[in-house]
Amino acid sequence: MSTQAVITDSPALAQFQQRALIIGLAGLAASAVGAVLNINQFVYSWLIGFLFCLGLTLGSMALLMLQHLSGGQWGLVSRRIFEAATRTLPIVALFFVPVLLRLPVLFEWARPEAVDNAIIQAKAGYLNPGFFIVRAVLYFAFWMLLMVLLNRWSAEQDRGEATTPADSVRFRTVSAPGLLFLVLSVTFASVDWIMSLDPEWFSTIFGLLTIAGWGLTSFALTIVVLARIQGSAGTTDILKPRHFHDLGKLMLAFVMLWAYLSFSQFLIIWSGNLPEEIPWYVRRTTGSWGYVAIALVIGHFVLPFVILLSQDLKKRGKLLSRVAIFIICMRLVDLIWLVEPEFRPGTGFPIHWLDITLPVGLLGIWLFVFIRNLRSRALLPVNDPYFKEAFAHEAH
Repeated sequence: MSTQAVITDSPALAQFQQRALIIGLAGLAASAVGAVLNINQFVYSWLIGFLFCLGLTLGSMALLMLQHLSGGQWGLVSRRIFEAATRTLPIVALFFVPVLLRLPVLFEWARPEAVDNAIIQAKAGYLNPGFFIVRAVLYFAFWMLLMVLLNRWSAEQDRGEATTPADSVRFRTVSAPGLLFLVLSVTFASVDWIMSLDPEWFSTIFGLLTIAGWGLTSFALTIVVLARIQGSAGTTDILKPRHFHDLGKLMLAFVMLWAYLSFSQFLIIWSGNLPEEIPWYVRRTTGSWGYVAIALVIGHFVLPFVILLSQDLKKRGKLLSRVAIFIICMRLVDLIWLVEPEFRPGTGFPIHWLDITLPVGLLGIWLFVFIRNLRSRALLPVNDPYFKEAFAHEAH
């Protein structure tokens, strides 16, 4: 196994990058027409697209720090994907700007008439535009700091400047508290950007549910990318069926975690039967949104759970990637189900076409930047000392 062979770029990634850009531009062009026809709906759909791309970025950041803390070949072959995804954070921050510019359209508590709502006024110390923006700046500043440190040190390893186990201690030193504070910041961000769409509703599980969903999306993306580069020059001797098996098991675990947290939240709120909590679920389980909820139960849990029980399938990268793509699609449906019922009643077909074209457009641009990041560095961290140890017995 030669180091030079390992760092070779993959033609499959170049093709993937080109297609992502075309899809992204087409989605945004179609959505521009929707902005002219219904600007408010455009803003709702933009929030969905922003949150979907943010989930891919921060889910990958969490998995990157988890890999630094836990080790294992599954993380070593995936690390470059995690790092490339974290470096999309600047463009995701740009995606957030339209949300800030249209706060009153999205959030009831940001409108002048909110003064007449006693519940909103009781939360005004937290839910107000000024403090909302300050918190958002702090979230992004913290995430940017983690992105810069982890990627800078990784680049130094690529250049051969920090290749001893002692040099790798700093990754764990940052990742341990960084992962903890990332979970906390994502919890508060999910409250700000999703839960507060209905300022009268609350759930103590919602932050963990968001983290589980974003982690699942990132695992699915990782499997899709690894399946595309499998067999490319430099990866044949390293990327093996067991790595897909490990990632498949982890993806199954996150599918189960998402289902467990979702059901726990539903059960606790439904059994409590409190008037400020029940309407949130009533809107999402009655009318046409009820059919979407059933689709989520089947498509987000039952089908992936049954399919991923197959040990043989989890070892076959191409088949596993198809399951991963399906899960990514269901993650988007889940996000639409969380956001849109606040703005669209469950009559007729509930999902607006902008809820598809705009997130797909933003995702296409996100994937273009992500793949560009991925292609700019080695596909595998061959200068990492633990990489050499983990694969030393296979180099002969």
